[in-house]
Amino acid sequence: VDYKTDYNFSAVKKIAFLSDTGQVYGVNPLQLSDMQRDRIHEALSYALTNRGFQMVADAAQADLLLSWNLVTEHVTDVRSWGSLGMGYGGIYGVYGGYNCWSCGGAQDISVRSYTQGTFIVDMIDPTLDKSVWRGVTQSPLKGNKREEQGKYNEAATAMFAAFPP
Repeated sequence: VDYKTDYNFSAVKKIAFLSDTGQVYGVNPLQLSDMQRDRIHEALSYALTNRGFQMVADAAQADLLLSWNLVTEHVTDVRSWGSLGMGYGGIYGVYGGYNCWSCGGAQDISVRSYTQGTFIVDMIDPTLDKSVWRGVTQSPLKGNKREEQGKYNEAATAMFAAFPP
């Protein structure tokens, strides 16, 4: 979370969605359905309403405008680890001299490819026409066909846990 330190957040009561919110960018952009966008809007509204804010449809009545974007990127995670095997007599051998005939050990490699999502929420002051608060979260994106609203609500609630600052 980042925010404008000299901004008066105590004056904020009403929030509206920016008209062109919900864009997806990146090397591997997802095509969000209208149902997915609605779930995201509902979750963000849910979290803010639970924090005492009123969501309004008319941006002209809002103290802040909410904009969200999703940035996707393809990630390849390569991890390697080895196991150190000891020969007869351990690392020092039977007579105390170095005698490690199998110290090379085995090397294991794991490769995992996935799409990383960075979800960005900006709160924009319509008078200043500038962002005054930003929340960012990242996670691997899953290809679930049916997503439950509760998971969206939990994520939005976590994002707005410290809003207003």
